[in-house]
Amino acid sequence: MRRNFEILGLCLGWFAVMAQLYLMLQNREVGVAESLVRFFSYFTILTNALVALFFTIKIFGADQKRLALLHGKSTPMALAAFIIVVGLVYQVVLRKLWNPTGLQMVVDELLHTIIPVLVYIYWVMFHARTPVGWKPFFRWLLYPLGYVLFVMVRGHFSGFYPYPFLNVGALGLARTLLNIAVVCALMVLVMAALFYLGKLMQPRRGTFSNDQ
Repeated sequence: MRRNFEILGLCLGWFAVMAQLYLMLQNREVGVAESLVRFFSYFTILTNALVALFFTIKIFGADQKRLALLHGKSTPMALAAFIIVVGLVYQVVLRKLWNPTGLQMVVDELLHTIIPVLVYIYWVMFHARTPVGWKPFFRWLLYPLGYVLFVMVRGHFSGFYPYPFLNVGALGLARTLLNIAVVCALMVLVMAALFYLGKLMQPRRGTFSNDQ
């Protein structure tokens, strides 16, 4: 059962990411190099790629020293939190902004709905009972913080912002920073919710690991 989930996550994850890349290049309005940079400027793409890589490692294995972060006990919960936030932000803020059809609609639902639900179910079924501590989650938060820093700096020089709620030029700095704070707060809230849900699901009280 667990391996079936991991194979499904691997297949859906890489299909969604690669299909979105194909669609973006097919419909590009800028050069290939700029299109690739923009593609990897989306938190949705980066997070789904991390999820796909996680499932790939689970199926095929990988060097634990080189990919230590993806082998940690906290990894499934952190990825679940990030991909859940991807789904929530899309459903609440972004879905109403466009109406994709055909392959784009399929890819869109995979990236923002199906894969987030799959990862959450996978975490509940196979990892929620694994004791973890808070310390590794502070390290994981460097990922969204680093992402925001990259997007804001690059957006300042290029004028391209992947999401409308990050567009400083249209919203102003104060409103943009408020939007970032709200999303970051949502991320911490989802992490805390998963952390305490996992704690409740543990069969007995245990000592929480610091997760190397």
